Amino acid sequence: MIRKLIENNTGGKKVLVFFLLSTLVYVIMLAITIPRLMSFSGGMKILDMMPTGYDAAYVNQLFSKLGESGRQAYLFGQIPFDLVYPALYGIGFCLLLAWFLKKLGKLQEFLIYLCLLPVIAGFFDYCENIGIIAMLRAFPEIPTNLISVTNVFSILKSSLTSIYFVVLIIVIITFGVKTLSKKQVK
Repeated sequence: MIRKLIENNTGGKKVLVFFLLSTLVYVIMLAITIPRLMSFSGGMKILDMMPTGYDAAYVNQLFSKLGESGRQAYLFGQIPFDLVYPALYGIGFCLLLAWFLKKLGKLQEFLIYLCLLPVIAGFFDYCENIGIIAMLRAFPEIPTNLISVTNVFSILKSSLTSIYFVVLIIVIITFGVKTLSKKQVK
């Protein structure tokens, strides 16, 4: 079922639309909402941007430095974009990898399951966002187990995203080599 869903949606226009939409939302976060939050925090990184994780001391220090205005900006400025982005990223980058695999004639093989990496990373991004929302609402008395669980989601999101991009780079290089080899034969 998943295989058919991916195979049926690898058209170039659909892939391009999801890729551009996810990139647009990401650029808005990188250029506007994240710098705004970092100005409230005195330059401390927000939790979404910490791929190796964080601990209770960091979360409490960050939320204290953000102040009430910064925490509201996190909750109502950053989080809304970060509730749209995981779906766009998951779908867009799933289809992008599927498009390249299809061009390589490898979409029917087990490699199609690699296309699910961004979807799973997106799921963990949602879990992370729910945890961040709960922590922002609970501050200043954030349960340490909530911080720990949210941290695990952040690390899983980042790890799967990194693995995905390594796979994508390998597939793009393979695609490029194959394309150049065909041109040289002609």
